[in-house]
Amino acid sequence: MGAGVTAAEKGAALGVGTGDVPALEARSLTLSWDGETTVVDGITLSVATGEVVCLVGRSGCGKTTILHALSGLTRPLSGQVLLHGEDITGAPGRVSYMLQKDLLLPSRRIIDNVCLPLLLAGMPRAEARAKAEPLFERFGLAGTEGKWPAELSGGMRQRAAFMRTYLMGADVTLLDEPFSALDALTRVEVRRWFCDMARELGLSALVITHDVDEAVSMAGRVYVLAGRPSEGVPSHIAGEARVHHDGGDRDFALTPRFLAAKREVLSLLG
Repeated sequence: MGAGVTAAEKGAALGVGTGDVPALEARSLTLSWDGETTVVDGITLSVATGEVVCLVGRSGCGKTTILHALSGLTRPLSGQVLLHGEDITGAPGRVSYMLQKDLLLPSRRIIDNVCLPLLLAGMPRAEARAKAEPLFERFGLAGTEGKWPAELSGGMRQRAAFMRTYLMGADVTLLDEPFSALDALTRVEVRRWFCDMARELGLSALVITHDVDEAVSMAGRVYVLAGRPSEGVPSHIAGEARVHHDGGDRDFALTPRFLAAKREVLSLLG
């Protein structure tokens, strides 16, 4: 996905659009931490083109392990990962992956931090900067190009990290607890900003979190992961809550629909 092309446009070019083929799909994934002991047992989930989906579960239940498998960083014991219908199981570099911490390099200015995926791909520095510069205003970062990471607030750093993820070029993004390091008020602000950007760019995204309110606020669908691998009980998908909102209602958290979806997720969590 180039800087001027949305995920939805790329999906249409691939012939998938918003049709029946998911942008990302996991089929019966069984995962392990040590290659032997099952941590996650037979999970199946999907993300449609242009959809934001959340996977919620308690700390230690294997959410990050799932993202590692979906991103190709690890191979499952069994099962498949499909990108627009293509089997990418164990193949890294096909989806974008944003970690919990922003991981901005303190010795590089923001412009060079966000350009890092392009530089690592061999693009000349001047060309990479020229490709990134028009995005700064779009991502709410105008005027920060020449600043150092230490000069930015936590929310601005997360925006820069998300721009860097966007410039990786994949049309599906995985996000691992992306707002958990922020204070409560900044977390709400950046979360709303992300939802707005996801709609604008047509992103397909899977966000993992242990925060039920966050999951229900962001996603149209929420998968609930239950289990206690540390106690020998592998995690599994306990169910799926359909939230029935588009992420644009600023007062959604005050509505009966929000409370109903939250009750459903909490019930599935047990």
